[in-house]
Amino acid sequence: MPVDIWSPASWRGKPIEQVPDYADAAALAEVEGQLAGFPPLVFAGEARKLKRMLGKVAAGEAFLLQGGDCAESFAEHSADNIRDFFRVFLQMSVVATFAAALPVVKVGRIAGQFAKPRSAPNEKLGDVELPSYRGDIINDIAFAAQGRIPDPARQLMAYRQSAATLNLLRAFATGGYANLENAHRWMLGFIKDSPQSARYQELADRITETLGFMRAIGLDPESHQELRQTDFYTSHEALLLGFEEALTRIDSTTGDYYATSGHMIWIGDRTRQPGHAHIEYARGVKNPLGLKCGPSLGPDELLSLIDILNPANEPGRLTLICRFGADKAGDHLPGLIRAVKREGRSVVWSCDPMHGNTVKAASGFKTRPFDKIMSEIRTFFSAHQAEGTYAGGVHLEMTGKNVTECIGGARAISEADLHDRYHTYCDPRLNAEQAIEVAFLVAELLKTERIGRGRSEVDAAE
Repeated sequence: MPVDIWSPASWRGKPIEQVPDYADAAALAEVEGQLAGFPPLVFAGEARKLKRMLGKVAAGEAFLLQGGDCAESFAEHSADNIRDFFRVFLQMSVVATFAAALPVVKVGRIAGQFAKPRSAPNEKLGDVELPSYRGDIINDIAFAAQGRIPDPARQLMAYRQSAATLNLLRAFATGGYANLENAHRWMLGFIKDSPQSARYQELADRITETLGFMRAIGLDPESHQELRQTDFYTSHEALLLGFEEALTRIDSTTGDYYATSGHMIWIGDRTRQPGHAHIEYARGVKNPLGLKCGPSLGPDELLSLIDILNPANEPGRLTLICRFGADKAGDHLPGLIRAVKREGRSVVWSCDPMHGNTVKAASGFKTRPFDKIMSEIRTFFSAHQAEGTYAGGVHLEMTGKNVTECIGGARAISEADLHDRYHTYCDPRLNAEQAIEVAFLVAELLKTERIGRGRSEVDAAE
């Protein structure tokens, strides 16, 4: 097949990584046929709006906050969990917006983040070896032979859960919950006693004062919807391509294909091979795309992938999500930045400080040291400052719950604390308090960047 001919199914003729082995091909085809007849989860116009907002991020006029669960689960799907996640996202957004005087583009790893790539096809517990858990959309987390058999019917459950989650998120975003007047009420219970609570309360007080002033001069949330509602978008790794193909639709207004499983999809560091199936699928849909960039990615290969995924150099089309690890970011990131800048490519640069900083504690739990996460974010910002480019976003695995999965932070979670509330289905997540602590760091770095940029513009003018 010539490289320039694309269809939603053209990926099927390419080499592919990280796919489950379904035993019943007919059952899989039946499920994909059902999904193809279901309503879209998101709409093309929403994806285009997100792309425009990400274009502003690429231009240094906004900041991308992307985060959510490592892997969503069927068992923990509840209104309270979604509300708590959305609430901490709003808090983080407000912290960054006030400090940097920039709009924050809010993109959740939610309503579709069910499939996970794995480093090995099998895992062992004692003398028993079974297929690895690949996310609830594929098989079951319980270590039992029957549950680890990939089941295509799980895709139907994932679709329904995504639809229900989106319904609630849209209600939260537009129904008044996101009103800035609620900033004080967004405080999660367990954060009230946190070392971060005083900083956040001070910020909420400033918001209240600002809104009071605005109301006094005739500007109030009731007449200005941007003060009482927000745009919130969804994203996930497009790993299970049969599911993605089934939810690919032609937009009636443009004739273009869109993935309607989420507003933004990304390609993982394990599936970004040029000429392989995941790159083939992603290049043909018009959604905003993310590309995970790890230590094995060199400048020439990155430029080749950019040419494939964003040949028109469209602002907002491609976000480079950098995940090197705190000890490697300083060595790998500058070369990529220089290559992209030299070739004049328009991209959003985002920092994933989670995936390169995973370690195994003595107790056997996977964890992530909070100081390493913060260190990689600082390196990310300093590298962009040195190269004269814009550090445009962060990509976090996080939850609104009071979990103990990442060690460190203001409460100094220790390895001994990991077993207390270790609830993740795959990788360790920041809890709400740690996520807000990250937001304060990002806010400080953005403020420093804004002040530095202002001085440079003054110097240039003189």
